[in-house]
Amino acid sequence: MIPDSFIQDLLARVDIVDLVDSFVPLKKAGANYAACCPFHNEKSPSFTVSPTKQFYHCFGCGAHGTAISFVMEYQGLGFVDAVKDLAGRAGMQVPESEGRGFRDEKPGQTRTLVEIMGRAAQYYKDQLKRSPKAIEYCKKRGLSGEIAARYGMGYAPDGWQNLQEVFPDYNADELKIAGLVIENDAGRRYDRFRDRLMIPIINPKGEIIAFGGRVIDQGEPKYLNSPETPLFEKGRELFGLPQARQALRDTDTAIVTEGYMDVIALAQNGVGNAVATLGTATTATHVTKLLRQVDRVVFCFDGDNAGRKAAWRALENSLEALADNKRLAFVFLPQEDDPDSYIRAHGKAEFDRLVTQAMPLSDFLLRELAQRCDLTSSEGKAQLIYEAKPLLHKLPTPLLRLQLVKRLAEASGFVQSEVERLCELKSYAPAAPPKVKRSAPSLTRNLLRMVLHKPQLAIRLPIELLPDTPEKPALIRLHNLMQDNGSGSTSYAALRERLRGMPEESMIENAASELLGQPFDEEESDLEFSDTLDKLQEGGQKRAFAELQAKAQQFGVAGLSAAEKLAYIQLLANRGK
Repeated sequence: MIPDSFIQDLLARVDIVDLVDSFVPLKKAGANYAACCPFHNEKSPSFTVSPTKQFYHCFGCGAHGTAISFVMEYQGLGFVDAVKDLAGRAGMQVPESEGRGFRDEKPGQTRTLVEIMGRAAQYYKDQLKRSPKAIEYCKKRGLSGEIAARYGMGYAPDGWQNLQEVFPDYNADELKIAGLVIENDAGRRYDRFRDRLMIPIINPKGEIIAFGGRVIDQGEPKYLNSPETPLFEKGRELFGLPQARQALRDTDTAIVTEGYMDVIALAQNGVGNAVATLGTATTATHVTKLLRQVDRVVFCFDGDNAGRKAAWRALENSLEALADNKRLAFVFLPQEDDPDSYIRAHGKAEFDRLVTQAMPLSDFLLRELAQRCDLTSSEGKAQLIYEAKPLLHKLPTPLLRLQLVKRLAEASGFVQSEVERLCELKSYAPAAPPKVKRSAPSLTRNLLRMVLHKPQLAIRLPIELLPDTPEKPALIRLHNLMQDNGSGSTSYAALRERLRGMPEESMIENAASELLGQPFDEEESDLEFSDTLDKLQEGGQKRAFAELQAKAQQFGVAGLSAAEKLAYIQLLANRGK
């Protein structure tokens, strides 16, 4: 874990206006700054950045967060990587924590490995320029010099120890850790990549973390990737994501393929929003990373049986990453084609048509399940529900799950409630709205807004007097967090990061958005907070008196305990004042 104190210091050092403006041009709009939202397509600016509160909020799509959140969403990074990115901008060193990252990683090792990979990439680039065979291979595949430069392509010449030219200390442990050399049982080392077109794999920060090598002549394996290293985890990385970022924003769609040569071929033919997995099935992490940046992900795999199996694995692994406002779809190419061969043969317009008309996830899921079951028999219909049950449980999206349940009921002959019961799903009947007094929520809502404006006020909250309103859990959470923080000052941005992933996160984001455009006078806000606490105290006394009075009327004053009698007398006296 990264210490909360470091997060607080980092957010105090980084100005969110400068950060966002470096990616998205901002314009002054009153006390705040505005732009068209970078997270959804819009023509009128609804994305607002607060320089005083150090957070952003989009009134169009609801995107909200701190500088850390912005880097995570905009660059597709996880929390730790986003913190590292911001720390690098601020000239700060992230404290190393045990149990985080690759097990063999040592302090400073990451930077050394990144430098080694960069030197190797430059060597491969230089070799491509000098190799007529490699240049001819690129031309044969229709790849231009511009595309080769865009993806940093190179060439690893044939030979056993060519990298010794770049790394005189060929026996350095770092070369082996980086995956550039292999050591056999006899202790002899040799280059991992030989006579291959080299494709650097780049992380969102622009660092080379691995390579993919495509054999030029006949040989096996056709594709060879770097092994997993302290820099590279196959289940987390996507090839081509940094190069695709602008096209992803323009199209709001990501195309996922099985190989980096597919991505490069699509880019060569004008389709710039494609990425590829790297020698592994699509994972929930891959899909989550993409759905942070686009609303639609289209899987486009080879048309053979292996490609269809890969599509099904992608579906299974993607379900838990879905949201009701996000979509997954599937393109199935002719059996003899892959994305590379198809777009070269049929052109961009035809490929775009396939992507536009891609099969929705729900259709693919139901089609595949139906093909496994004999729906003309009772046994087959029962099997359909049996096969669907674990998939429905993975879905966190109530609306899509409800649609699937309805269609499964139609296909199986069961009624909807039976499918829900057999699959052990919760009922979809809407819960009755909670009965709360209309005046109470406005009181606690005002308290929540004031606490978010000045978090130190949370310590003064009388938790025992808070009425049961939607804001109560959030106020209790803030009170507890500020008590843990002690007397130290805390900004909203730092507080927001401590709330990441907590149940009250959404409520607090919505309340914080109400602060935009509402100037606060420090003295007046303190007076308003004290006045609100007085009203809360008054409301608490009224509730306590009503409860004691009801008990006294039912059991008589003798039925009250000594403490209750004393409280009842005091409350009666207060009411008489």
